[in-house]
Amino acid sequence: MSMEKGVRTQEFIDRDFRFGARNYAPLPVVIERGEGAFVWDVEGDRYYDMLSAYSAVNQGHCHPGILKAAKDQMDRLCLTSRAFHNNLMGYFLAKICELTGFEKALPMNSGAEGVETAIKVMRRWGYQKKGIPEGQAEIIVCCENFHGRTTTIVGFSTDPGAREGYGPATPGFRIVEYGNAEALAEAINPNTCGFLVEPIQGEAGVKVPDEDYLAEAREICTRENVLLCADEIQTGLGRTGKMFCFEHSGIRPDIVIMGKALSGGVYPISAIACDNHIMEVFTPGSHGSTYGGNPLASAIGMAALDVIVDEDLPAQAAEKGAYLVSKLEGLKHPAVKEVRGKGLLVAIEFHKPIAKRFCKEMKKEGVLAKDTHDVTVRFAPPLVITMEQLDDAFARISRALEKLAVENQEGSGE
Repeated sequence: MSMEKGVRTQEFIDRDFRFGARNYAPLPVVIERGEGAFVWDVEGDRYYDMLSAYSAVNQGHCHPGILKAAKDQMDRLCLTSRAFHNNLMGYFLAKICELTGFEKALPMNSGAEGVETAIKVMRRWGYQKKGIPEGQAEIIVCCENFHGRTTTIVGFSTDPGAREGYGPATPGFRIVEYGNAEALAEAINPNTCGFLVEPIQGEAGVKVPDEDYLAEAREICTRENVLLCADEIQTGLGRTGKMFCFEHSGIRPDIVIMGKALSGGVYPISAIACDNHIMEVFTPGSHGSTYGGNPLASAIGMAALDVIVDEDLPAQAAEKGAYLVSKLEGLKHPAVKEVRGKGLLVAIEFHKPIAKRFCKEMKKEGVLAKDTHDVTVRFAPPLVITMEQLDDAFARISRALEKLAVENQEGSGE
């Protein structure tokens, strides 16, 4: 990179840091354009996007079908609030219900709002339907969970970086070991109203539980009259090789939360879906959102779901994910501890905390990915990435790993 190009990038970064909060530490790249599996920075350099905005861009950057739906609707109507009906929300909700197999859906905006909505409906159901004494409902969550950034949600996080400095924590949550059905069973008591769980823990490093975990959790929750709520914000809508990750286990949760790819990265849209005996605990005035279910969101959401179905993105993720895992496992590199994942949600875990440096080396090779917890790097490209593009991206990943190995040897004096 020339000095001039580097200066231009740094100008954008300096402006971000001057006027913004430093609550992120991004890679030093400034992206200005995207298409399909690629993004381009302000210098004109092209990269493979192997993060997909944490799975929000399953359909690929700037999918023409989704953009057309957004542009067409923007010429007609964007927002009415829920004080009035609009002519699109019902169709959007029907599409969600058809896709999930549930009777009702409730739209919100961010993923965290979707989780908060699920928390509220589980608690209300606990009081109104299960008979839990007011103010005593409990929800069970898992160690290393990531469900969002609101004060309630970070209060039951086990990640110190997410939790510290935001107390006091909201009461009413019990934390159990992820992947341990016995721990779940032992934590349930008469005041337990729900179990909130990620079918695969993405932020924790793509942690995939045993195949029978969700099935056992389903059996326990059914037996104990506890709502099983699947947070599919990152794992859903095709990412893991099924429309929803819970389908791999052959179960049906009581509530599913979705977001991110629900808009294809075009606009913040989230939702929960469940059957009427749960959703009916919400009554006028008990929950809401000014933007939730607005006409623009509804148009975008319908188009985003149509792309997933019409292009059979879950099947593409299954095939391409298996291919990527096999390629990564073939590296046989001494720094690599494990390769794991499902569909196109894949991770490399290293023996040492070199993940961030690896991401920087990959950036030099034209691949953008994100480290998590120092030792793990996630690979989650748009599901529309082609096999040829995967081969090219893998070659670049492999070169970056070799360069990292050389750097380590030089640093150790070997």
